[in-house]
Amino acid sequence: MAAVAVTSASSSAVKAVAAAIASPKNPSSHKAGGSSVSFPGTCGGHSLCHRSRSRSCSRWSFAVRAATTITKFKTLTPMGDRILVKVKSAEEKSIGGILLPTSVQSKPTGGEVVAVGDGRLVGDKKVAVSIESGTNVVYAKYAGSEVEFNGQDHVLVKEDEVVGVMVSDDVKDMKPLGDRVLIKLAEAEEKTAGGVLLTESTKEKPSIGKVVAVGPGQIAEDGSRRPLDVGVGDNVMYSKYAGQEYKSADGTQYVVVRAGDIMALMS
Repeated sequence: MAAVAVTSASSSAVKAVAAAIASPKNPSSHKAGGSSVSFPGTCGGHSLCHRSRSRSCSRWSFAVRAATTITKFKTLTPMGDRILVKVKSAEEKSIGGILLPTSVQSKPTGGEVVAVGDGRLVGDKKVAVSIESGTNVVYAKYAGSEVEFNGQDHVLVKEDEVVGVMVSDDVKDMKPLGDRVLIKLAEAEEKTAGGVLLTESTKEKPSIGKVVAVGPGQIAEDGSRRPLDVGVGDNVMYSKYAGQEYKSADGTQYVVVRAGDIMALMS
C-alpha cells in the first residue's frame, strides 16, 4: 500500500475543512437540526457504539441527536396518544460500584410519566391513554422526541412506543403494555454436542424462553382490547432478532417482544 505524503498545502486544506465543520454557520453542525456528521472510527447512534443485533456495524458515523430546548413556555401538553416522560438520570456507577465516565454511561430509556394526551380515535370511538401520570415506564430505544423542559430532560413518545410499566426497579416485575410479552430467556448451552466448552462470545444466543407476563392486548377496530394468544407459563420460540433485551438485578436475561414475533409454543 503506497504511503500518502501530507504537504503543507494539504495540511492547510485539512485545517480549513475542520474549521468549516466547527463553524456555527455550517448547517451540519447546528445543534437543533439533529444532523449527522460522519467520522471514521466512531459508531452511529447517540455518540455511543450501538451494534445491530442482526449484524455488526458496517459504517461508522457520529450521530448528533439534540433535544429541543423549551424555555419561554411554562406548560407542555401532549396531544393524542402521546405521553411526556421525565427521563431518569443515567447510571453513574456499574453494578459493582465502579464509577463510569460519561462516554460509557448507559442512555436511560425510562422515567416517570408527567403528562398524557387525551387519547386517539379508533374508528369513531375515542380511546383514552392507558398510562397515568406518576407511572414509571420504559420505552423503546431511540423512540420519541427528546425535549429539555424546565431544565430537565424529557421525551415525548406515543403510547405504543412504551414497552411496559415498572412497578419496581427490577425488570422481572415489569408489566408489558399492548401486545407485548415479557419472556425469561432459557440459558445458553455451555457445551457443544461434542462436549467442547463454549466461551461467552461463542455461545449460541437462545431464542426460546418462558412467558412471565403479557400485555392486555392490541386495540381492535371497535376500540376493545383483543387478548393475546399466549399466557404466563407458556414456553415459546420467538424471532431471533426481535424485541428489547433487559437484565434483572440477579443477572437473569429477559426480552420483551410483540406477540406477532412469537413463532411457536412448546410443550
